[in-house]
Amino acid sequence: MKNKVVIIGCGNVGMSYAYSLLNQKTAVNELVLIDINKEKTMGEVMDLNHGLPFGPSKIDIKVGDYTDCKDAKIIMIAAGRNQEIGETRIDLIDKNKEVFKNIISEVMKNDFKGIFIIATNPVDIMTYITWKYSNLPHEKVIGTGTTLDSARLRYEIGNKLNINSKNVHAYVIGEHGDTEFVPWTNATLGLSNLNNFINEEEKKELEDKVRNMAYDIIQKKGNTSYGIGMTTTRITNAILSNENALLTISSYDQKNDIFIGYPTILNQDGAIKRIDFPLSSDEQKKYQHSIDTLKTVIQKLKEKDF
Repeated sequence: MKNKVVIIGCGNVGMSYAYSLLNQKTAVNELVLIDINKEKTMGEVMDLNHGLPFGPSKIDIKVGDYTDCKDAKIIMIAAGRNQEIGETRIDLIDKNKEVFKNIISEVMKNDFKGIFIIATNPVDIMTYITWKYSNLPHEKVIGTGTTLDSARLRYEIGNKLNINSKNVHAYVIGEHGDTEFVPWTNATLGLSNLNNFINEEEKKELEDKVRNMAYDIIQKKGNTSYGIGMTTTRITNAILSNENALLTISSYDQKNDIFIGYPTILNQDGAIKRIDFPLSSDEQKKYQHSIDTLKTVIQKLKEKDF
């Protein structure tokens, strides 16, 4: 059976994801691109195909339409308006809600039974919207969540301490946005708690830097793309290779009826289990603030649409 991935929305994020898939060893063997700008999408497919002789995998790459969604394993949605200078991620809801309503409707007309990966911001809210419009089980709908934020944190800590970021075990959880935070009590360097290497002032500086990283990148280059492209590839590999990987994706919190970034086991069946861990009283307050922020937005959406 083909491991078909469909990308809906072939702008900066969608194409960074496609290029990342092309350059990494993955189980993807068919890649379909869908975008309202078909001429540009044809050019993107041609350009990607010309790199295949140097890629690690054989992938059939083509322009498609919504009928290609029927037998897809994964649909990655990166469609919608990008975050602009001065905008928060939450500011994008009204701009992207109707776009998603139309997209999900077209996808589900074709009897899609795979897994959605959502990258469009505000990602926690757009993931919830996808779940509601699709009527799929919640484990089949995944947002990129704070997976990229966690990668940014690991990079910054590794850079500061001059150690490979792969050996940094620290996470960002909560909303992918202004209320996200780092549960430092659970952060380690190898087996040693990071408190042994970083003081309170340094931790605050690192957390603020990571929280505001997207704003900084957007100010400098107009968008973020490469980091989220590779993040989404990591999520894709975890699904198609049935890894049981632990990633801080945006997964469903049944108690609060929201999707939020939290350590979650991910495999071929989707987001199968959230892994609880102890938080300090201060961290619990921060996490609750993040939950309340998302619940407020979801409640407003329910009053209008759901």
